[in-house]
Amino acid sequence: MKYFYATGKRKTSVARVRLYPNGSGKVTINDKDMQESFTTLQKRDVLTPFSIAGKEKEFDVSVKVLGGGITGQAQAIRHGITKALLESDPTLRLELKRAGLITRDSRVKERKKPGLRRARRARQFSKR
Repeated sequence: MKYFYATGKRKTSVARVRLYPNGSGKVTINDKDMQESFTTLQKRDVLTPFSIAGKEKEFDVSVKVLGGGITGQAQAIRHGITKALLESDPTLRLELKRAGLITRDSRVKERKKPGLRRARRARQFSKR
């Protein structure tokens, strides 16, 4: 069966997305239905590219996602769906670009520095 493939990333999450044309709008994440995997907020985040493109019920989506937390995974899936939609129809680029979905959000956690508690948090200063 023919499909459109793309990889989406956010923080430490990596999502491998397949869009199957002529589908019914079913979304499967790690061999489970999307209803089991995400809350309402994350579901809306995942389906944003379809609503902007106006193709809510045209594709079935199959996703394998690894790493990170729930929100990072949802945003990685959203990025992957956006890239796969562009592969299927390049004329959607302008709409998706305006919505800010094409650009990968490159913000990741800063590494811990020696002598500090976290990346920038130092111990409390005591004057006396």
